[in-house]
Amino acid sequence: MAMRIITKMLKQTCVYWALESAESAGDDYDDYGQPQQTAPVELSCRWETVTEEFLDKNGTVQLSQAKVYVGQDVDLGGVLMLGGLADITDSSYPKENEGAWEIKRFEKLPTLKADQFLRTVFL
Repeated sequence: MAMRIITKMLKQTCVYWALESAESAGDDYDDYGQPQQTAPVELSCRWETVTEEFLDKNGTVQLSQAKVYVGQDVDLGGVLMLGGLADITDSSYPKENEGAWEIKRFEKLPTLKADQFLRTVFL
C-alpha cells in the first residue's frame, strides 16, 4: 500500500543534473570552483514551493526554496528544476535556468517494511 502512495504522489516532472563525480569518480568542481554536472534527465516528482528550515551538510540552519519528493536518490550539490527537458534554456550552466536550484539536503525514509523509500530533497 505504501508503495502505491509514494508512486502516486509523483505526478510532476523535474529535470535533474547529477554531480559528475558521483557518476564517474571524477572531480566535483572545475578549475574555477564550479560544480560539474552530468547531462540532464527527467524525473517524476512532487514539487512543493515552500520555505522551510532545514540543516545543511555542515549543520547550518538554512531556508528552502522548495521541497521536492523524488523516486530515486540524488546528489547533494546536484541541481533540480521544475519542468521538462524542453524547458531548459541554458544547457551549459544548470543553475542559470529559471527555477533551477542546488540540492542542499537529501533525506531517505523507509516504509515500515523497508521495501520502498520516501525521498525528500530541500533546495
